[in-house]
Amino acid sequence: KMTLLVIAFNAIWIAIDTDLNDADVLLEAQPVFQIAEHFFCIYFSFEWFVRFKSFARKANGLKDGWFVFDSSLVFMMVLETWVMTCVMLLSGSGGGGGLGNASILRMARLLRLSRMARMARLFRAMPELLILIKGMVAAMRSVVFTLWLLAIIIYVFGIAFRQLVGTTVLDEAGNPYFGSVPNAMHTLLLDGTLMDGTGAVVRALSEESFLYAALFYLFILLAALTVMNMLIGVLC
Repeated sequence: KMTLLVIAFNAIWIAIDTDLNDADVLLEAQPVFQIAEHFFCIYFSFEWFVRFKSFARKANGLKDGWFVFDSSLVFMMVLETWVMTCVMLLSGSGGGGGLGNASILRMARLLRLSRMARMARLFRAMPELLILIKGMVAAMRSVVFTLWLLAIIIYVFGIAFRQLVGTTVLDEAGNPYFGSVPNAMHTLLLDGTLMDGTGAVVRALSEESFLYAALFYLFILLAALTVMNMLIGVLC
């Protein structure tokens, strides 16, 4: 339970650190951020050491997928928190701003992005999340083919609207909804499939011709009401 609380707190702390810590490297951060990072590094390193010692044959640790994954997370954490700090101190670039070594700075930013991988530890602590992920993976094949069907429908109707409507129907800014095939497909995706601004497009099409509006309603029936609901059914 203690480890679960630390993992949850670390997940929350990542957001706090992202918003409030503008330093590129740990040495330039405010003390509270440095203390927090050292605390997490010490705790997770100790946890890894205890788990490693629990293996009767240490080589068996390589057969445990979660242990290998956690080992990589701890390695990146130690590399970011302690190794990079030592490198900055030895190179004389720490603590005073004005980082002259651009390669070290880029590596530090890359290691900061690796913090997001720690969120995966929540899947191990909460098996229900892992079950949901496995369900999504199992449905991935059907989802891909459903999205392919949606893309084909958008492509066909995009060509139809480009040929029938062209540049005659404009939005409030004076830009054509269907000025090109990519532009028409973008309009159909946002306003017809995701239904972001359906009313504005339908009214603009109705002013030009009722048949154009009827064709757009047919697209909504196929894409938004049929295919998208099929996608929801596949996921559920």
